[in-house]
Amino acid sequence: MPLPDQAAPASSTAPAESEDVAGLRSDFLSALGWMGLGIAILIGSVVMDRLEKQDINPYTIPGLLPGLLGIAMTILGALLAARSWRPHLLAAAVNGAPDNRAERTRLLLVLGLCLAFGVGLVGHGLPFWLAAAIFVTIAIVSLQYQQRKSAGAKLNLRMLVTAAAIGLGAGIIITIVFQEIFLVRLP
Repeated sequence: MPLPDQAAPASSTAPAESEDVAGLRSDFLSALGWMGLGIAILIGSVVMDRLEKQDINPYTIPGLLPGLLGIAMTILGALLAARSWRPHLLAAAVNGAPDNRAERTRLLLVLGLCLAFGVGLVGHGLPFWLAAAIFVTIAIVSLQYQQRKSAGAKLNLRMLVTAAAIGLGAGIIITIVFQEIFLVRLP
């Protein structure tokens, strides 16, 4: 006979299981996407011009860092795929577990923010550090707004100021690292 605290109605476990299934499907599909992107970046870095005729040091060749990042993305994607691979839950996910609407909304929000950053902010008169600071601040605020909205809480002034400080710090640090350490001229 089951103990009273172990007995749970079937209806309360079904939503949790479907969320697990949806999460596993999302992780697995994301893993495939990361591995595909990593492989594409690795291929692109391998076919880049090596500038050998200009006596470039092999450790500073174009494509070295993107190639290493492509390898890292592929490995991490494979680890995510392995972690999300649970045959009994993955089979249920493939057979039609419901999608997580909030997750899709966040994904579309992040893609829209990245597109706005790349197309609208960078290279249109703003210094890169300011464009990066604006992007990071808006990304933090909008993602926290979505999270807090689902929890029934509101953003406050302290959170906005914190997001702006993080954004400004990130914009300045990114600019310094790329211009002074990697010697990359930013737009």
